[in-house]
Amino acid sequence: MNRIAALVLAPLLASACSQSEAPQADAAPDVTAPLWNTLDGQPPLVIAHRGASGLRPEHSQAAYQLALEQGADVIEPDLIMSSDGVLIVRHDPYLSHSTDIANRPEFADRRSEIMGREDWWVPTFTADELRTLTASQTMDDRDQSYNGQFPVMTFDDFLAFVDAEEERCACVIAIEPEVKLPAELTAMGLDPLPALIAALEAHDLNRADAPVVIQSFDAPFLQRLNAVSEVPLAMLYAGPDAEGANADGLSLQEIAGFADGIGAYKTLLLTPEGDSTGFVEQAHDLGLEVHVWTVRDDREPLTGSDVRDELRALYAEGVDGVFADFPATAVAVRDQMVGE
Repeated sequence: MNRIAALVLAPLLASACSQSEAPQADAAPDVTAPLWNTLDGQPPLVIAHRGASGLRPEHSQAAYQLALEQGADVIEPDLIMSSDGVLIVRHDPYLSHSTDIANRPEFADRRSEIMGREDWWVPTFTADELRTLTASQTMDDRDQSYNGQFPVMTFDDFLAFVDAEEERCACVIAIEPEVKLPAELTAMGLDPLPALIAALEAHDLNRADAPVVIQSFDAPFLQRLNAVSEVPLAMLYAGPDAEGANADGLSLQEIAGFADGIGAYKTLLLTPEGDSTGFVEQAHDLGLEVHVWTVRDDREPLTGSDVRDELRALYAEGVDGVFADFPATAVAVRDQMVGE
């Protein structure tokens, strides 16, 4: 399997939001740099969770733009299928939480009950209908002033934005899409795999060395994808007892048979006292990178007194990437550690 870190080396070295230029082979070692415990010894990646979602509505172009300006190495779109088979950039399959649909009278009669919830659902709308909606901040205690300004994006919209930003900055921008609910969508006749492959092909990203990692909580989906594509994969995982997030009961060794990395919930890595559980070391021993989720400035940290303590503990543990709602903080703490 190909290493995830190789795919995001270019953003770290070449973009406006990158770290310093890599030393030549014969250059003297940088004695101020920490000995990172990542799988390849490189600094951990800052992954913008749904963009800079702590400051702008999640999955909006503004959230992604701000994340890049703040120095994120990777940006993350979640993907759901529309009724006409188009990949839509949304985290939730229902729409009332993250869009203005409740205020759209033309869609008032489109509510339906799916998965035990009555709401408006992405898979029951066409892509054109969904693109008329605007994004909203999903957390009540965050800034609501940007609601209603930015349209819902398709995956093609997102990739076009990335292409334009790469041309503007003359850099490579890494992405880490998460395919949501592929089994449920497939049962509705909306298998996301062909659409995902087609989108990657259209942007020359369906290759082993593309700056892309595809993630999912659905192990069979990743196994299917692994059989038809060389693009690197990450298995999202919250523990053996986490319903819907337990990798279908697969062991780390079994996951390493089809994935390049594991997207681990942070409580798997550290105790509240900050002690290591050994999870990162176990994953690294199997050649799996560890991208941990999710660090939020405005939420209680896993360990320590604030988010900076939490980030320092995760970086010291050797995580290869951190999903952050506030990328600037994650970048700043990493930079501080480099200077110590």
